[in-house]
Amino acid sequence: MKNFRYFTPILMILIIIALAAGTVIEKLHGSDFALSHVYSSWWFIALWTMFGVVAAVYTFSDRNWKRPMALTLFLAVACILIGALLTMLTGQHGEITLKPEMANSQFTVEKHGNTKECALPFSLTLDRFEIETYPGTRSPMDFVSYLQINDEGTTTETKISMNNILKHKGYRFYQSDYDDEGNSVLSVAHDPWGIGVTYAGYILLLLAVIFAFTEKNGEFRSLLRKASGKIAILLVLFTFSIANSMYASGPSTGSGTRKPRTLPKESANKMGQMYVMYKGRVCPLQTLAKDFTTKLSGNARYQGLTPEQVFSGWIFYYDDWKDEPMMKIKGGYVQKQLGIEGKYAKMTDFEDAKGENKLSDTIKSLPMGDPKRKKYSAADEKYQLITMLNNGKLLKIFPHADSTQNVSWYSQSDNLPLDIPEDEYLFIRKQLSLCQEYVVKKDFKALNEVFEKTKIYQEKNAISGLPSSAQYGSERLYNRLSTGKWLAMVSITLGLVCFALSMVCMGKKKPLYKPVRIVGMIWMIGLCAFLALLFVLRWIAGGHVPMAGGFDSMNLMALAICIITLCTVRKYEMALPAGLLTSGFVLLVQMMGGANPPVTHLMPVLSSPLLSLHVTVIMIAYALLFFVMLNGISAVVVRLTQPSNVTYLERLQTISRIMLYPAVALLAAGIFIGAVWANISWGNYWSWDPKEVWALITLLVYAMPLFHNVMTSFHKPMFFHVYSIIAFLSVIITYFGVNLILGGIHAYN
Repeated sequence: MKNFRYFTPILMILIIIALAAGTVIEKLHGSDFALSHVYSSWWFIALWTMFGVVAAVYTFSDRNWKRPMALTLFLAVACILIGALLTMLTGQHGEITLKPEMANSQFTVEKHGNTKECALPFSLTLDRFEIETYPGTRSPMDFVSYLQINDEGTTTETKISMNNILKHKGYRFYQSDYDDEGNSVLSVAHDPWGIGVTYAGYILLLLAVIFAFTEKNGEFRSLLRKASGKIAILLVLFTFSIANSMYASGPSTGSGTRKPRTLPKESANKMGQMYVMYKGRVCPLQTLAKDFTTKLSGNARYQGLTPEQVFSGWIFYYDDWKDEPMMKIKGGYVQKQLGIEGKYAKMTDFEDAKGENKLSDTIKSLPMGDPKRKKYSAADEKYQLITMLNNGKLLKIFPHADSTQNVSWYSQSDNLPLDIPEDEYLFIRKQLSLCQEYVVKKDFKALNEVFEKTKIYQEKNAISGLPSSAQYGSERLYNRLSTGKWLAMVSITLGLVCFALSMVCMGKKKPLYKPVRIVGMIWMIGLCAFLALLFVLRWIAGGHVPMAGGFDSMNLMALAICIITLCTVRKYEMALPAGLLTSGFVLLVQMMGGANPPVTHLMPVLSSPLLSLHVTVIMIAYALLFFVMLNGISAVVVRLTQPSNVTYLERLQTISRIMLYPAVALLAAGIFIGAVWANISWGNYWSWDPKEVWALITLLVYAMPLFHNVMTSFHKPMFFHVYSIIAFLSVIITYFGVNLILGGIHAYN
């Protein structure tokens, strides 16, 4: 029986390899190929079956079944595996297209490249399909199909929308797509056995987690008792080779000449207070100005000027700004074609002797998959952005309601509706010219009055399509709180200082110097409050919990790290340098991914409370795993510098294992919540998407150290610490690698 235990790690490693290979195969050959040759193959099913058999043997040997946690965990795994098998064998997933006023009782199922028609025991008739938009915009808020269910002579009216499914006789229907002819496409799911059994497994898994934390003689409580003393969590110094580049200076002001002209700060601020239709939503013009400046230069501010001043400068002093080298260009080949030295280009650098764009022909000649095309397109986007502003198409600041009270927003150069009143027509056509006249005369008081009157016009004609005062104020405050590189670099610098001094204090067997500790704590508390404020402001401004994008999730992860640090710093004093370094690293990654993105409407499918819960628990789990990884690197450093300090390595292992329990529990909960969300939104709780697969891989990778009684190598402190360092690669691939390399339905982040 003892030798039988060796099958467990071998099987888990084989399963992890198979799962990882499946994501690569899907990238190379498509999802259908991966599903048929990997995830639904006989050998893959055999691997999981053998894993279940080994789990059963372990559970019912040595009286393990008498432990509630062990028995419940086995039953949970068994139910999840059996449920997945039942879904594969008995479940049906397909599509049905409904045309207005035409009954349909057939849906199409595609499996392993083959398509077949399946019959429903009832028919559906589409009355109408509607796209509901956010007030005052054309951005879709929801897609709604109004239906009739015709079943044995009985007709029932109902509707389907995103996150609002139809259930009838064991069949579930989800809003999937639509076309220009008013037809509605619904996803159909029929899984009479698999979902119930799988959900039962998830519930049992939750019970197993509860037992793991509460068992009187369980491993977790034993670790807590062992760590009851004052144990320092020593975390390591991270070498950020890119730190110097973070401090590098930004774009120059151009050959020692004076700054280009712009509006006074007060006038530019007045301009930024107007509304604009931007990216499908009505927002302060300040938001557009900030995005405009960030897109061009890489920073929200330029040479001490506010975004509104930069934006207004390009509008009213174009001749000054076209020769300003502020457009950050990536790619040496792009810089060479523009004829520039360094990273920054002028607007005039983009145009040849004929005034044509130098990059347009190159972009057209490059194939879509060419990696150079992306950087050429990024540079061209800056040129096109200025061109749109120069010709007036970017400034959609004039709302007009038609006879049905449907509001549309227009720029000065747009074709205006024929029914628009003459005075309104003249105001739209002449507003910018009037502003330009006052700028030339330097009559900024009159200019400010024009901006104020324009805002009054907007509030009058937009009817109810404007954001609330709370949303408007929150967004303007959020726009002013530009984080920039300094936030990450201060955290990293403080973390390095605290780490270095902690090493000194550890050698003297003393706690960290009090002044340093106080400074670090003040910064950590301030950082926590600042990140929480950003979170709340984006929540209010956007009208939804900000957790859908990469920026938002990294902000939440940094916030979680700050909270974890503040909760543990009294008991584990070395949590402070760990928290400072970790939060700084996360903010650095956030910044490298781009500056603060605009507040936007959510995709309809993302407007679910389960999304917020899913992202929250996953981000907290990642934060804990980051601590475990840093703890492992710290152990390696201690081993190299103090080989005889075995006791300290064991203490580090104890702390890491304590953190590992809630981290794995949260990972499992996050996967379960994500599965429920997917089932509600798409009709399939598991689709073998690369993001799902790598989340499962991460869970398996970090679950292995918890079963150290089976995998005895994890008893050795250094083996555990080195493993925790390598294991974090699975988190990196799950969060970044899937989006950047593997793709899939989750790659929108």
